[in-house]
Amino acid sequence: MTDDIAFMPAARLVALYRARQLSPVEVIKQTLQRLESLEGAINAFVLYDPETALAMAHASEGRWQQGAPQGLLDGVPVGLKDTVLTKGWPRLVGSRTIPPNQSWEEDSPVTGRLRGEGAVFFGKTTTPEFGWKPVTDSPLSGITRNPWDLERTPGGSSGGSAAALLAGVCPLAVGTDAGGSIRIPAAFCGIVGIKPTFGRVAVYPPSAFGDVAHVGPMTRTVDDAALMLDAIKGPDSRDWHSLPNDGVAYRHRIRDGSLKGKRIALSPTLGFAEPTPIVRTAVERAAQTFAELGATVEPADPFRESPLPIFQTLALAAFWGLLRAQTPEAVELTDPGLVAFCRRGEAVTQEQYVAAVAQRAVLGQRLRQFFDQFDLLLSPTMPITAAYADPRDDDLPNPNNFTSWMPYTSPFNLTKNPSCSIPCGSAGGLPVGLMVTGQLYDDLGVLQACRAYEEAAAPIWPSPELVACLDKIARPADDAVKAKIPAGHS
Repeated sequence: MTDDIAFMPAARLVALYRARQLSPVEVIKQTLQRLESLEGAINAFVLYDPETALAMAHASEGRWQQGAPQGLLDGVPVGLKDTVLTKGWPRLVGSRTIPPNQSWEEDSPVTGRLRGEGAVFFGKTTTPEFGWKPVTDSPLSGITRNPWDLERTPGGSSGGSAAALLAGVCPLAVGTDAGGSIRIPAAFCGIVGIKPTFGRVAVYPPSAFGDVAHVGPMTRTVDDAALMLDAIKGPDSRDWHSLPNDGVAYRHRIRDGSLKGKRIALSPTLGFAEPTPIVRTAVERAAQTFAELGATVEPADPFRESPLPIFQTLALAAFWGLLRAQTPEAVELTDPGLVAFCRRGEAVTQEQYVAAVAQRAVLGQRLRQFFDQFDLLLSPTMPITAAYADPRDDDLPNPNNFTSWMPYTSPFNLTKNPSCSIPCGSAGGLPVGLMVTGQLYDDLGVLQACRAYEEAAAPIWPSPELVACLDKIARPADDAVKAKIPAGHS
């Protein structure tokens, strides 16, 4: 079922292309085969386009044969989350309210940069409607499931991207994160997901959630996260928040850093929420590895109380604005849970909103002062392992009670700091995520620390346990998978 190509890092694929030992066409055929065999179980894609993928792979193969690759990712398959614009493909954002049969002639900045670097596009990954929650299901595409355990969610809102990476469909995928939507799926699936410093990767169309919304890489290795971030970072005139290019080649500098002498804060609770014992144990064990690598690790909480009320006030106001922009007919087609969540925003007063903006500024100031003392912060990404994918009537973590099990990620959207989730162990066959957060603009330092930990932990891709899970769920492509091919494509 699995083979070397399926779980090969993007950096290795590029090296083999350069050595003429592997072809982008061979790789994309493997990608399409795995998608077809696993999609019926995991439901990670809303659109699947083998015709476009093969054409892009053949073009890449020709460039490599001529010794003239187009960019950093020439011939590498990349999964695109269905929140980004892609020329020729609909952007439906998990919603039935957007007509698919219209002209789609524009790339988002991240899509355009990937295209310019020679990446091969083959499909768009699932998201909850308008990316509204930390599980991935929608009226448009149904429920996306975690390859580790199909009863569990891969998280959200970038759950389709995470599931595709975990299943070995592709080595790179785009994620977006306005409250944890890269890092939550990374933790639940046991992959790497970085929310860069706000503005490092340009965003367009603008998010309904404003300046908490980030775009970033989702990968299986930290090296690939650095490579992908090099490919997609930089300014775009359509995003007035986007930062100038920092001029750092993360892929070359990622191994330069040492943890010796680094001042690292360890906060299993972030100062306000206790994780499950198995998560705390895994995070504390990971912190010990950082200490063994030469860092000075000490307990320190960055927050005095939960910043969630600040985030919720701002988010609910944005949700209300999202609902008000819809026609009554569109509201009828919208996820009822999203509609109910949006309507809560109507109760947010002007005074509450202005107060939340001011409180956010104080929060950011205090965290910057916290990082005057520390280079990095270690904490759990999630207080639990993967929640259940289907709604339940009990109190186990599931889509009905998600606000109770996602306390840790959104504070760093408010403060705009770079924050990365990497796997740090497992419990009951499900991964545990470690969140490594750094000083503003120090994306390189976060990646270097994650790379040092990853090398020490030495994860195996794929692990025998993952192979067994994937072998169990693989099956021939069915009509539902083939129905995801765009109209007019074979």
